[in-house]
Amino acid sequence: MERSSRITKKFAELAKAKRTAFMPFLVAGDPDYKRSLAFAKALVKNADLLELGFPYSDPLADGPTIQAADARALKSGMTVSKVFSLVRDIRKASDIPISVLVYANLVYKRGIERFYREARKAGIDGVLIPDVPVEEAGPFVKAATKYGVDPVFLVTQTTTDARLKKIGRYARGYLYLVSVL
Repeated sequence: MERSSRITKKFAELAKAKRTAFMPFLVAGDPDYKRSLAFAKALVKNADLLELGFPYSDPLADGPTIQAADARALKSGMTVSKVFSLVRDIRKASDIPISVLVYANLVYKRGIERFYREARKAGIDGVLIPDVPVEEAGPFVKAATKYGVDPVFLVTQTTTDARLKKIGRYARGYLYLVSVL
């Protein structure tokens, strides 16, 4: 029997209430740790879920606004360890489902197994890695499953039915629809 994550429970609750989810996004550490934590704590009071982006120097799937936020967060000294600390601090205020967007290089550098173990321990419920295609996601999905973290995948307007089926075999929590080509 498949486990029910905090994310899937939230979406089931919202479906039952016939409500759309409000899931804001913040780059962790933008403009600095203290203010990022204050923003997150304010948002979780009214949000259904929260998505945090790990700041990254070379984001591929983000536009100029998020790129600028990444630069500010990195300049303020944010690291992978500090993002995990930020999540732990948010968890002191809320049990809201939290997913993260992180680039593969940060996960590889940390070690896939270690990254997912630390993510779960921090209180992260889902991980989206936009630069890992489903065909290469095996090690990430294996670690995510081991530690009870939902692997989240991107789909686009051009995703074929066959590819969507393949993604559906691995994805948990939700699918991230890229609405702009």
